[in-house]
Amino acid sequence: MRTDKTVLEAIVFLEYFQDLPDHRQQGKVIYSLDEVLLLSLLAVLAGAETFVDIALFGSKKLDFLRRFLPFACGTPSHDHLGDIFAALDAEKFQDCFTAWVAARTGTQTDVIAIDGKTVRRSGKKGARDAIHMVSAFAARQRLVLGQVKVAEKSNEIVAIPKLLEMLDIEGAIVTIDAMGCQRDIALKIIDKKADFLLALKGNQGSLREDTEVFAKEQKDRNYNDTSVSRHQTVDGDHGRIETRTTTVFQDIVWLQERHNWPGLKAVVMVESIREINSETQQETRFYVTSLQLPAEETGRFVRDHWAVENSLHWVMDMVLRDDECRVRTDHAPANFTTIKHMALNLLRVAPSKDSLRLRRKVAAWDDEFLAQIISG
Repeated sequence: MRTDKTVLEAIVFLEYFQDLPDHRQQGKVIYSLDEVLLLSLLAVLAGAETFVDIALFGSKKLDFLRRFLPFACGTPSHDHLGDIFAALDAEKFQDCFTAWVAARTGTQTDVIAIDGKTVRRSGKKGARDAIHMVSAFAARQRLVLGQVKVAEKSNEIVAIPKLLEMLDIEGAIVTIDAMGCQRDIALKIIDKKADFLLALKGNQGSLREDTEVFAKEQKDRNYNDTSVSRHQTVDGDHGRIETRTTTVFQDIVWLQERHNWPGLKAVVMVESIREINSETQQETRFYVTSLQLPAEETGRFVRDHWAVENSLHWVMDMVLRDDECRVRTDHAPANFTTIKHMALNLLRVAPSKDSLRLRRKVAAWDDEFLAQIISG
């Protein structure tokens, strides 16, 4: 096994997973957990999408793998890999992942978008629904900060506080869609010295109704009776023109007296007009926030939230083929998602100007590039 700088940096990466419990009978362990994790991550970086792919990568790349760790007994079969990932504690694995990401990113994250995604083929017909993962995404750095699996017969409202507890969010702006617009979640964010920007829909009935009526009345009066900040943007792409007008209402003492929402400082209205060919679509969305910022900045934070859809969920499906993944047993689907999030973060910061899809192909073809990614 070589001991050059790349190898040492890969071993440092593994140190963040040293506290991960391994419940196998130690006297019968043939492949160390370090070896299994390193093999799996390298294989996914190089294009592997299943445990069969990972096992084949291991058998073909054994000499390369031994640059990092001994792999004295070779690499495990796909069945053995499946058993290890099925038994691995998913929450502990996610904790280790979060610590690794935090060490890499420090406290530079400014907008953290939280959203859930179902791994569609991870369920068993008649036995278990597909798993649903809630992820925290650094919208501007485009890095996954952490994730938790929604427990069976539960929902995102329960999972989001668990995810927030795992993260260092001090000074950040946390954006969540309407499912996360809950008092307890807002309070959790404030208690962790961060700010919130939460989509407001029908699940907060009277608050939404009061906000909508107030905004309509003020708009009809040309905002003469209240203090607002307004900003408009126009974007055009592929035959589509979208005009967004962001209005921030900061004169909301009456609303806070009526609803006593934790940390509430302003409500936000975003009016969108989309012109596609000869059709026009209009939409009005509302948000509650602890921020007191001009509409231009607030509007950017609203748009930043959609990075979790475009730069995480879409990429997981189109580049890492997440929706086609048939890993289903016990903890294996959640753990395999964490491995893919690790791979995605490393691909993002890889020393390359190629697309993410091409970076995976180059990683499969060029051992030196793959070694660079893992030590990046």
